[in-house]
Order: sequence, then C-alpha cells, then structure tokens
Amino acid sequence: MDHERLNSPSTSAISLEVMGHRLHIAQDPNSKHLGTTVWDASMVFVKFLEKNSRKGRFCPSKLKGKRVIELGAGCGLAGFGMALLGCDVVTTDQVEVLPLLMRNVERNKSWISQSNSDSGSFGSITVAELDWGNKEHIRAVEPPFDYIIGTDVVYSEHLLQPLLETIMALSGPKTKIMLGYEIRSTTVHEQMMEMWKSNFIVKTISKSKMDVKYQHPSIHLYMMDPKAPLIADAGTDDNGNDEEDESNPTEDEDPEAKSRSCSDSLEAIEGGNVDDWEIRRCGAMAARLLKDVKL
Repeated sequence: MDHERLNSPSTSAISLEVMGHRLHIAQDPNSKHLGTTVWDASMVFVKFLEKNSRKGRFCPSKLKGKRVIELGAGCGLAGFGMALLGCDVVTTDQVEVLPLLMRNVERNKSWISQSNSDSGSFGSITVAELDWGNKEHIRAVEPPFDYIIGTDVVYSEHLLQPLLETIMALSGPKTKIMLGYEIRSTTVHEQMMEMWKSNFIVKTISKSKMDVKYQHPSIHLYMMDPKAPLIADAGTDDNGNDEEDESNPTEDEDPEAKSRSCSDSLEAIEGGNVDDWEIRRCGAMAARLLKDVKL
C-alpha cells in the first residue's frame, strides 16, 4: 500500500485551506494502521464541498444544524469539511485511531475559533469510537443522521458487509450517503458497486463539479439515497443539474490517460511549476503504471 499513500513517510502533517480556514491535519504515515494517514479522496471530498458551497444542497444555509456522521474518519479531514458548512458532525473510527483523531479535532477547532475570519458558520465536531457492526457503538451515537460520509473506507472485500450493515443502522428514510473512493482493486470496486446498487440509488458526482485541481481519474465521489417506492428524479440534484449514473465504474481507469496525465505533471515538475499535491499524484500514478510491468 505504500505507493498509494498521499504523503511520504517523513510527512507528519498536511496543511490545506478549506472555506477560508487553514486546516492543519497531523498524521502518522509510519503507523501500521491505515487510518493514521490522510488519503487523497478526503482532500478531493472537502474541496468538492468548498466548490459547491455557494448555492444548492451544500450551501451553509441548507446544511446548518444537519447531523452528520463520518465513518472511518482516520485523521478527520472530511468531517471538518461538513462542520465548516454548519453541520453537527460525529467523526468516528476504531479505538487505535482515536488519539490522533481527537488531537486533530481539538487543535483545529481551537484554531478556527481563534481565527480572524468569520467562524460563525462553523457547526460542531465531536469524536466517538465506532467499530462497524457494533450495536452498542451505533446506539451511542444516536442515529439516524441526515448525512453519512466516508472517504477511502473500503480496501478489502471483508469490510463491505459490516460497512453496509452499519450504514443501514445509522440511516433514516431521508439520509444522504456520500462516499469518496480511490479505485485500487477492480474486484473490490465491482463488489462494492453491486452491493450499493442493490440497496441504494447510486449517483456518481461529475468531475466537472469537483475542484479543478483536487481530482484524479481514479478517485470517485458517490451520492446515495435509500431505495424507496417514491423518490424524486434520481438523476437530478438540488440545483436541478443532472448527475452521472454509475454506468461504467472503470471508464476513468484509462492507462493512456494516466500516462498522459503523468507526462503533463513531469513537464510541469521540470519547469518548476508544480506543487506538493501534483508531485505526490504523479508518484502514485507512476507506481500504479509500473506495478504490472515484469522486468
């Protein structure tokens, strides 16, 4: 998994501006637990929220006071994206990850409250332990929630069923589920999509709605609604815009496109016009392209 990491092993934190606030997210890339690293999909997720926060579903006036739970929060970046839009967020993970998660939550809450910029739209964010499928943990967070979010929470088939059961237990009839995911295994991805489609109306967020910089062909954002007899047009969002159907989950996994993207990034590196995000993305793409090469 090392070649899939967002940061190098020497990176102990990332700094990212989101909705006018500079977030400082500590991480431990040397840890053996995958939850202690900030993954690319969480950055794509929060920058998507930022881009779409001026109107429609994700504007603060519509999200103020909405209850949100983040599953597999890791370092907590995605949860802060929702809290900055006025939501009351419960960010959760396994007990081993909680010390780092709580430190990130407390430090960034303090910085936001002390910042000169307007922090009046900030909702709240708390931390709770939640092992998927644990009924006591689920009861303790007091479902149902308005939104359930998660980024890069699935990397193995054995996690799919516990995740589904947990989402179901946390959901109400109007719960929206938002997931960010980077395809690393087509087998896991196909099983995941089959499971989602059996239980939810699944829409893929168009790349045009993502931040122009913080996106990548292998990173997808999904919006899901519980299946019900009467549901408004599933292909239309709150702004009246059509969203993509998940008809071809691997259409963005074009090796030539990846190669072109990496070549463009290498040219930028040589010209000195590149930042840390693009360097890491190019490194990750190169690793994926080379992993099937037999020397």
